[in-house]
Amino acid sequence: MTDPQAETIHHILTTYRTVAVVGFSDRDRRKAAFYAPAYLKGHGYTILPINPRLTTGLNRPAYPTLADAPGPIDVALIYAAGERVGPLVDEAIAAGAKAVWLPIGVVDEAAAARARAAGLLVVMDRCMMVEHKHLDVV
Repeated sequence: MTDPQAETIHHILTTYRTVAVVGFSDRDRRKAAFYAPAYLKGHGYTILPINPRLTTGLNRPAYPTLADAPGPIDVALIYAAGERVGPLVDEAIAAGAKAVWLPIGVVDEAAAARARAAGLLVVMDRCMMVEHKHLDVV
């Protein structure tokens, strides 16, 4: 069976380089909101940590919101769930992101539809780090 997100995933991972990580956390380095961005940084991506409680993350300035981050933002990688996802996707749209990535276990079809209608690429229920490891062109 063909993965309907495969082409989008490949395009995002091979074309876009600046990733704003909404919900970045350095409190527990065993959590995906830390180790996935750290992995991506180690593979040449520019990481913009987004967390109002931090001033830095991965040796870079952290920003309270997507609107505060310097542009352009290629990908908004959103570590949130439930009713918090939709408003954060709307922030990504307003910030001019080119893509929204929701990690494993996070699906919001309504927010994804809004993002696609605004011209953004959308990936849901996937780990950006794991998908990068599966690339043939790493």
